[in-house]
Formats: sequence, structure tokens, C-alpha cells
Amino acid sequence: MVNYSHWFIRARLKTRQLLLLVALDEEGNIHRAAEVLAMTQPAASKLLKDLEDVLGVPLFERLPRGMRPTVYGEAMVRHARTALSSLNQAHDEVQELKAGRFGQVSVGTITTPGIMLLPQAIARVKQSHPKLRVSLQVETSDVLMERMAQARLDILVARLFAQHDKTALRFEALAEEPVVAMVRPGHPLLEVDHLTLRDLSGWGWIVPPEGSVLRHRFDLMFREESLEAPANLIESAALLFVTKMIGQGDMIGLVAGDVGRYYESHNLVAVLPIDLPCQMDAFGLITRTDRPLSPAARVMLAAIRTAAAESYGVALEAGV
Repeated sequence: MVNYSHWFIRARLKTRQLLLLVALDEEGNIHRAAEVLAMTQPAASKLLKDLEDVLGVPLFERLPRGMRPTVYGEAMVRHARTALSSLNQAHDEVQELKAGRFGQVSVGTITTPGIMLLPQAIARVKQSHPKLRVSLQVETSDVLMERMAQARLDILVARLFAQHDKTALRFEALAEEPVVAMVRPGHPLLEVDHLTLRDLSGWGWIVPPEGSVLRHRFDLMFREESLEAPANLIESAALLFVTKMIGQGDMIGLVAGDVGRYYESHNLVAVLPIDLPCQMDAFGLITRTDRPLSPAARVMLAAIRTAAAESYGVALEAGV
């Protein structure tokens, strides 16, 4: 049940105040923010002052050449973005329903389930609900988590790391992710019997950027074998670039196992016959517990769970 005594109801918080917070954060100047919102500067100043009076804290520092959010302002801007995004989604959903469509759902995924799991799940959804509009974004877990926090994504298939805020999140593990070394077809290493990590240490590698979990584990696996980590490196997580570079030279690419085998099945690369002693953490299904899913999102969630049971042999709860 809605709590009608919330401060924002008593204070009659206006949507234009939320828009002003975001515009001020982006423009850094109340005159430009007022122009963006098609209001006068005095009107914008009054909206901000009214909100600061209600909260009892300054939301922006007044500087000689603009404005900068305080720690209180940063918190309000973050939540204003989420609230406005949610209102936009509500409008879009109503328009979809008015047009006779079932609605829309936004899904975010990392690469491996984006190749192996989501096509199966989305095909299932489109078969039963052809007018349901599906948006799919393939990014790193960090980017996806940020977009979910901003209410720009309904469902994620990604990883949770220690630095992520797990408040109001539900995580259902799907599968661990071993990694493989892939090379071009005909690469000299494919002729070596009983490959070891030492055999690979002198070659050039294409690896994820420094600071990523997989890059750390790549370096660690050589140290644990008392080997120097390869010095001839290209850093990139862009798979199209990685496969192109591998195809035109002798470099080795470090990728998730399912990704490597997918490209191998299309004869673009060959996976080296060696078990690398490193792997990524398990990825899983991530939803929020503080925001109810739309009917369209619930349909997609059920399809992902069914596809996960078939692909990974995991039985997830049917409930949202």
C-alpha cells in the first residue's frame, strides 16, 4: 500500500523540479538549465530553492562560473534520473498497449549469454508474443548494473562483483564461464602436441583491458606457473576487432569458452587444445526487488528461465 505521508507527497514535489535537477547537473549553470527547460531563470531558481527548503540542505554549490551538486545534490540527481526514466517507461508502455502491442522489455547481457542464451529466449517470446518489443544491450557487467540502477534495463544476465551495490537485487546463478585461447585456423600452435602454458607465453595475445577481472586472472595464471606474463599484448574487449586481428596474424585471443567455440563453429577461429587455469565468476539472472516488472518483462523473464534450464540444466524458481 502507498504511504501517503511521504515527504515528497506532503511537499508536492514537481516533475519540473526533477527535470531541473538533471538539467543543472548536466549544464552546470542555472541560466542554461532554464533555457533547456523553456522556463525563466527566476522560475528555475525558485523551483530549486523550494526543494532545498523542503529538504533542509543545499543541493548545489553556487560557484563564480556555475553550479556544482553537493553530496545531497548528487543523491537527489541520481534518484531524479531514475524517477524520470521510470515515468518515460510508463508512458511508452501505455502507448504500446494503446497501439495493440503487448508492451516492451529491455534486457542487458554480457557476451556469452548474449550469444548462447538470449537468442533462444527471445525467439520463444516472439513466437508467443510477436508484437512484444524487445530491446537487447550487450555490455560489461559494470555498465549494465549502472543502467539497471537508472531504470533503463528491466532484466540482466550478468555478473555481480564485490563493488556492486546489491541492495534490492535478486541474483540467480546460471553458469560459470571458463575461458579459452583462440587462434586463426592453421596457426603453428595447433600442430604442437600436449600444449602447455609455457608454449603460449612467448606469443602475442589480445586480452581484456587492464583493471578487468579476466585480465588480472590472465596475468595470475602465468605467475602461478613461474612464467613471465606475455609482454606483446593488445588490449581490447571488442570481439569483432579481436577475431579480425586473429584472422590476419599469429596472435592468441583470450575469450569466454562459449564465445570461442561459437566462432570456431563458423570456421573463423580455432580453439587451442589446452585447459587454461583461469575462469570468470558465474553469471546469472539479475532483477530488482524494489520495482515490479511489467507484464512484458515477466514474459521475458519466464522465457529466460526456461532457456536457462535447457542450456545450463539449472532449475530456477518460476516466480518473479
